[in-house]
Amino acid sequence: MNIKSLLLGSAAALLAVSGARAADAVVVAEPEPAEYVKICDVYGAGYFYIPGTETCLRVGGYIRYDAGFGDRGSLDGSTATDRLDGDQQDTYYKNARFALRTWTGQETELGTLKTFTETRFQFGNTNTNGDAVNKSVSLNFAWIQLGGLRVGKDETAFDSFIGYAGNVIQDTLIPYGGKDTNLISYTFEAGNGFSAIVSLEQGSGSYSRVRRVGDTWLSDNNTIDSYVPHVVGGLKYKGDWGSVTGVAAYNSAYEEWAGKVRLDVNATSELTLFVMAGYGSDDNIDRNQYKPWGGNWAVWGGGTYKFDSKTKFNAQVSYDDNRTLALAANVAYEIVPGFVITPEVNFVHEGRFGKADYLGSWTRADSKNSVGGIVRFQRNF
Repeated sequence: MNIKSLLLGSAAALLAVSGARAADAVVVAEPEPAEYVKICDVYGAGYFYIPGTETCLRVGGYIRYDAGFGDRGSLDGSTATDRLDGDQQDTYYKNARFALRTWTGQETELGTLKTFTETRFQFGNTNTNGDAVNKSVSLNFAWIQLGGLRVGKDETAFDSFIGYAGNVIQDTLIPYGGKDTNLISYTFEAGNGFSAIVSLEQGSGSYSRVRRVGDTWLSDNNTIDSYVPHVVGGLKYKGDWGSVTGVAAYNSAYEEWAGKVRLDVNATSELTLFVMAGYGSDDNIDRNQYKPWGGNWAVWGGGTYKFDSKTKFNAQVSYDDNRTLALAANVAYEIVPGFVITPEVNFVHEGRFGKADYLGSWTRADSKNSVGGIVRFQRNF
C-alpha cells in the first residue's frame, strides 16, 4: 500500500464518521420560563407574591377627571378674573387626579397582617380661583392591620364604620363627618352579623374662624390638644336584607359629642336604599369635626337603582337644623370594564346661614339657592 492509497483511505474513514454524527444531530433543550411573578389568590384578584417572601402585594388605583359648572364659588363652578377688563366671572371647576394604591396581606399566627396606602396627585383650579396649578400631594391612607387591630392614617371610624352618604359625587353638600385622622382602632367580629368598633383618634385640620377666649386668640382646630384622644365607638348588625349601624364620637378638645344611626335596605336585587340621621351637642359648624352639619341635627337619605350591569342611577337628599336642603342625582355608566362616566346635577337651598367675623361672632343672612353640575370620568385599575 503506497502513501497515496493510505491518505485516501483515511479521508474516506473520516467522512464516514462525520456523516454518522450528522445523522445524530444534537438537540438543545429550550430553557424553562422563569416564574418571576407568582399569583396570590388568597385576598382576591390582582395580588402576587413579593419574590422571596410570603407577603402578597397588589398595586392599583385610578385616574379621575372632573369638570364642574354652576353657581360660581358656591357649588360646582369656579370664578376667574377676566384677562381683558378684570371682572370676576364664571368658569369651569376642573380637576385631574392620579391616585396610587397598594395593598399587602400575609397570614401569621396572630391573624391576617394587612396594609393599605393611597397617595393622591392633583392638577386643576379651585372653586374660588380659575388658575389651574399642581396641587399639593396628599397621603390619604397609610395603615397597618393585624387581625382586628388597625393603626396609622385613615378616615375616622365615625364615617368609615357607618358608611358614606350614598353613591353621589357630591355626598357632602351637607357634610356628615371629619374624614382624616391618625388612629388606633379595634374591630370586633362577634359573628351572626354583629360587629363593633372602638377607635382612639387624633383628628386633623383647622379653620379660619378666630375667637377670643380671655386674653388668648384661638382658631378652631379639630386636632387633640392634650394626651386625651377623641373616642369613637360603633355597633352594627348586617343581614341579607341590609344593615343597622350606630356610631358615637367624643371630641376631647371641645368636650362635645355627636352620633349617627343608619338603616340600609336591599329592597330588591336592583334597588338599595338608606337613611341616616345625626345629632351633635355642639351647634357650631366646623368646630367639631364629628358634627360638621348646621345646627344640632341632620338627615340624609337616598339609594341606588341598577338598570343593568353597566348603568346605575344614584340619588341623595339631605336636610339640617339650619334649614339647608340639598339634592344630588347622577347616572353612572360603565363604558367599558374599568372606565366609568358619571354626569351629576346638584341643588342647595340654604335657609339660614352665617359667617364668623374675626371676633368669632356669627351673623345671619338671607336664604340662598345654588345650582350646579359635575361630570366625572374615572378609570380604575
